[in-house]
Amino acid sequence: MAGHNRGYENNYFANIYKLKEGDSIIYYYEGLKREYIVEENYIIKDTDLTCLENTEENIITLITCVENEPEYRRCIKAIENKS
Repeated sequence: MAGHNRGYENNYFANIYKLKEGDSIIYYYEGLKREYIVEENYIIKDTDLTCLENTEENIITLITCVENEPEYRRCIKAIENKS
């Protein structure tokens, strides 16, 4: 998922930079609710797509820009909590 973190009316990722390992992300979609646990929060080049590669696990990946760094993106990876 990608989203804006500033500069628009709806900045769904405004506080994404605050996420840390162990934090919970709740995902709702058409009556479905899943919880994901943050494993990584890191910065990548805007041309680096390796964080989007397929995995065997159910992982959610969130990507947004880095303030005042147009060539970089923040990437959050979280794995589904099955408990």
